[in-house]
Amino acid sequence: MKKHTNTVIHVVQHLSPGGLETLAINMLKFASSKSNVLIVSLEGNKQDAIKNWSVLKNISHKLVFMGKPAGLSKKTVLSLYRLFKQVKPDVVHTHHIGPLIYGASAARLAGIKNLVHTEHDAWHLNNPKRRLLQSAILALTHPQVVADADVVKMQLDTKLKYHKVAVIKNGVDCERFSPGNQKNARTQLGLLLSDTIIGSAGRLEEVKGHDLLLRAMPFVDSKVKLVIAGDGTKRQTLIQLAKDLHISDRVYFLGLVDDMPNFYRALDVFCLPSRCEGFPLATLEAQACGIPTVAHDVGGTKETLCPDTGLLSQVGDHQALANNINRQLKHNSDRSPRRFVTINNDIRKMVEAYNALSQEKFA
Repeated sequence: MKKHTNTVIHVVQHLSPGGLETLAINMLKFASSKSNVLIVSLEGNKQDAIKNWSVLKNISHKLVFMGKPAGLSKKTVLSLYRLFKQVKPDVVHTHHIGPLIYGASAARLAGIKNLVHTEHDAWHLNNPKRRLLQSAILALTHPQVVADADVVKMQLDTKLKYHKVAVIKNGVDCERFSPGNQKNARTQLGLLLSDTIIGSAGRLEEVKGHDLLLRAMPFVDSKVKLVIAGDGTKRQTLIQLAKDLHISDRVYFLGLVDDMPNFYRALDVFCLPSRCEGFPLATLEAQACGIPTVAHDVGGTKETLCPDTGLLSQVGDHQALANNINRQLKHNSDRSPRRFVTINNDIRKMVEAYNALSQEKFA
């Protein structure tokens, strides 16, 4: 006899602002009423996580932190094993290689039969040691692997030759991320109503390529402003680069922004200049708000762009990035990228697909 409530535990490396982490939270928020969903973070503690990311406050009772130390930790595997034995989840769902190693191993030891692992990118498989390690863990634990993009599945097929790989593309909340009043959005963010504004969002780390966007700015119309939402270790480096490029008066670093729909609504164009990506959420969020988007052609980014309005450029070519930004600013299209996102990447459809995958195991 089937249970009326299915318990699902998601295992992530940490709970700090990011696409993978946002996705896990959305899978909790939009889970079926018949599901009890928890999120386990290998690293960190609840108090610090909530302090650094306010969206966690309302779901704090659904969060568990392992406090994993740096390096390999047998104690963390044991702690996860005990948690799984106590909670008895129907599904353990791991995200990325670290949670796969710890979560899948502990789940198998605890007798959990239904394992799902989502691969959010595959660039880490270029490292031979990581590739060998992941192949070994997959061989030992045999989870159902989900690639979040066609390009990720292709790389998994090629580099790992793992036969149980499905594709479920990431989704965003298209009710929350929706078109709105640009004037009101700019007023709330303290931006000038008369400016032409491009924006970018993400962790201020090298992988996100904000330095490439800054280098593109001198080739964009001098009246155009750039606003960046996010924080990270490269913040001061990027501020100094803006000074060196003599564009400080055109660039605004907003730090972490809680109301991201409002951020996107304030823009004329959104830009994702990442050096590496899996299947990014930011491009989907911006387009769901009706904002035309420019991005670097990395990972599954191409799969997230509306084919009628989105523009891609080669990574590292800041001149090409600037050209696409200029093209997007000059292009007055009556087509909105929102329809593309609502059809292909609504979070509710994504959760249904994962539920269906798990239900196949319960049947």
